[in-house]
Amino acid sequence: MKSYFLKPDAGKTAIELREAPTPEPGPGQILLRMRAAGLNRGELIVGHSVKPGGAAKPAGAEGAGEVAKLGQGVSGFAAGERVMGRCAGAFSEYSLIDAREAVKVPANLSWEEAACLPLVFCVVHDMLIGQGKLRAGEWLLVTGVSSGVGVAALQTAKALGAKVIGTSGSDEKLAKLKTLGLDLGIRTRAGDFADAVMKATEGKGANLVVNNVGGSVFPETVRALAFEGRHATIGYVDGVLKCELDIEALHTKRLTLFGVSNRLRSPEQRATSVRGLVADILPLVAAGKIRPLIDRVFPFAELPAAKDYMESNAHLGKIALTAP
Repeated sequence: MKSYFLKPDAGKTAIELREAPTPEPGPGQILLRMRAAGLNRGELIVGHSVKPGGAAKPAGAEGAGEVAKLGQGVSGFAAGERVMGRCAGAFSEYSLIDAREAVKVPANLSWEEAACLPLVFCVVHDMLIGQGKLRAGEWLLVTGVSSGVGVAALQTAKALGAKVIGTSGSDEKLAKLKTLGLDLGIRTRAGDFADAVMKATEGKGANLVVNNVGGSVFPETVRALAFEGRHATIGYVDGVLKCELDIEALHTKRLTLFGVSNRLRSPEQRATSVRGLVADILPLVAAGKIRPLIDRVFPFAELPAAKDYMESNAHLGKIALTAP
C-alpha cells in the first residue's frame, strides 16, 4: 500500500511517499480502508511529533474510513461501517485504529468532515468540558482562533451557551468567524489584547483561556483572566517555550493553569476523552449544531502541497486529505 512518512530533515519535517505492507489488526484493533484524513500542525513540528535525528514515522494522526477487518476481541463494529478516530499513519491506504478510540460516523458528515473531527474535538472536549469546566454565560478567550482547534473551540463553546473572544492576525478570518458566533474578534498576533478583553467583559476578564499560540502571548492571557479563571495551553506555534509567569496574579486571582496533550497519556486515558466526545459533543454534531469547518481538501498525491498551505497560515479551520 502507499503510505506517507514523516522524517526530521535539517530542523524541519520532510514528507516522503513509500510502499509499505498493509498492516494486520492485532487484538483490540480495527483495520480501516482510509477515505480521508485531517492534517494537523503539531505533527509537522520536529520535537513535537518526530524526534530530531530519529527514524521516519508514519504520517497522519486522524482520519475516517470503512472497516476492512476486525482484530481479535473487537465487537460493536461490522465490515464496511464508516468509522472515524485518531489513528497513527492516517495518510495511507489502510490504517490501524484502537477500537477504544473508534467512533461511528454520523450520517450527516462527509468523509472529509469526519476525518477532521476526532483529534480537535477530543482536545476541545478535554480543555472546555473535561478540565475547563466551561459553563453557559461564561467568557472564553481563544488566541489563534482561526486554527482548526480554535474554530472547533468556538463552535463548541457557542453550543454550550458561552460567549467567545478570539484573536487572529486576519480581519477577513475574524469576519468569517462572526458568522459562527464569534462575539468579539481582536486583530492581533501580539500580546496586546488584555485591555480589549477586560472592556468586553465589563472588567471581569475571561473565565477560560485557550492558548493556541504559545509563550509570546502567555503573560497577556494571564492578564486577561478573571477571578478563578482557567488557562489551557494547547500549543506553541510561535516556538516560544519559556516566558514570565505573574505569580501574584496566579495567587490573588486563584487561577488554574493546565496543559492539553495526549503525548504522555495511556491508551485508556485517551479512550476516556473519546467517550466524552461521544457523550457530549457527537449529539451536537448529529443535530447539526456543530459541523467541522473544512478550509480546503487536497488529493492524496498532494500532501506536500497541503503541508505548504498549512505552513502559509492561509487556512481557516481544517485541511483535509482524500485517500487514494
